[in-house]
Amino acid sequence: MTAPAEPPSPRQPARPRMRLFLCGDVMTGRGVDQVLAHPCDPVLYEGYARSANDYVQLAEEANGPIPRPVDASYVWGAALDEWNRSQPDVRIINLETSVTRSEDYAPKGINNRMSPDNADCLIAAAIDCSALANNHLLDWGRAGLLETLSTLDRLRIKTAGAGRDPDHAMAPAVLDIPEKGRVLVFSFASVTSGTPQSWAARPQSPGVNVMAKLSEATAARMAQEIARTRRPHDIVVVSLHWGANWGHEIADEQRRFAHALIDAADVSIIHGHSSHHPRAMEVYRNRLILYGCGDFLNDYEGIRGYEEYRGDLVLMYFADVDLATRDLTALELVPLQIQRFRLRRPPRQDIEWLRETLDRECRKFEGRISAGPDRRLVLSWGKAGGSTVLGDQSTAH
Repeated sequence: MTAPAEPPSPRQPARPRMRLFLCGDVMTGRGVDQVLAHPCDPVLYEGYARSANDYVQLAEEANGPIPRPVDASYVWGAALDEWNRSQPDVRIINLETSVTRSEDYAPKGINNRMSPDNADCLIAAAIDCSALANNHLLDWGRAGLLETLSTLDRLRIKTAGAGRDPDHAMAPAVLDIPEKGRVLVFSFASVTSGTPQSWAARPQSPGVNVMAKLSEATAARMAQEIARTRRPHDIVVVSLHWGANWGHEIADEQRRFAHALIDAADVSIIHGHSSHHPRAMEVYRNRLILYGCGDFLNDYEGIRGYEEYRGDLVLMYFADVDLATRDLTALELVPLQIQRFRLRRPPRQDIEWLRETLDRECRKFEGRISAGPDRRLVLSWGKAGGSTVLGDQSTAH
C-alpha cells in the first residue's frame, strides 16, 4: 500500500519590505526645459551652443519632431506605467539642474537650469526626494540655488545635499512611510565628479555638501553625522555624485569608500551617480552599491561621441529592503530609452545588449544580471556566479 503523499509545505509569508525607486541624473533643464510649457530664456554661454533650443534641434534631427509645448508628464513616458506597476514606497532622484530664472551663470562651460514654472513635471512623476549635491546645482549662482530650494519646498519635495549653510546642506531628507518607518537620504558631491570645492556651503553662504576625499576618515565622519539623526530601524540611503562621466572602470577608492561607509554607518543603499550610462552594481554584506546609475533624462540626443556606451539606454532601479534587517532582498531593473526627450521602451536587442554589458561588469563583483519577465532585468549575487537568486522575490511587495 502506497503511503499518502505529504501535504506541501505552506509558503512562508513575505517579510515586510520597503520598496525604493532610484535613478540617476534627471536633467530637465536646457533643451528639455524649452519644450515644456513655461521655459526659461534659452540663452546659453557655451562654446558648443548659444541657445538651449539648439539642443531641441539636435534631438529632432536625430529622432524626429518634438511637440511643443508638452505637458508636465510627457518626459516620463513609459516610466509612468512602471511606477504604477511597481508601486514603490519612495521615489528618489538626483536632480542635476538648477530650478531658477537666475541670470547669474557660472563660467564653467555648461549651465543647466529649468524654469520654476516647469518644475511641476516632478510632481507628475510623484517624486518624493531630490538629491541635490552635484556639479550643476550652482550653474546659475547661489541665488539660483536658493530659488531651487524654495521651489522644491513649495512642491513638497524633500531635498538633501544643499542648503543655506553647512548644517542645512548636510541634513538628510526624512521620508516617513506610514506603517513602514522612515527612510533617511543623505546627499554628497565628490570633487571627483567635477563639483568645485568652492561650491561648498559655508556659515554665511549657501552651497552644496561637497566631499573633498574618498577616504576612510571621510566615511567615519559621515557615519558620525548619520548617527546623529538615525533611529534604530531607519533605512539609510547615501546618494553620492562621484567619478567620471564615461567608462565602466570602478575606481579602487570608490569601492573602498563604499565598503567603509557600509561598515561604519550601516547604510542600506549607496546611490551613486555622475556617469552618463549605467555602471556595475555590487552587493556588499547584503547592502546595495550602485556605482553609477547613468542618466535618466537629458537633452543629449544627436550629440556625437561615446556612442559605444549607449547613453540613450537608461534604468529604473526598484530595490526591496527588509524592514527588520535593512538588508537588500531584491533588485529589479527596468530598461528604458530616451527618445525625443521622452522615456520609451527600447527594442529587445537593446535590452539584451544592456543586460550582457551589465552582466559582464557585475561579474567582477560576484553579481549577475539575468532577464526577468516583461523585458525587465534582475540582479542576483553571491559566490559561485551569483548563487543568491532572487526568484519571485523580485516582484513581491
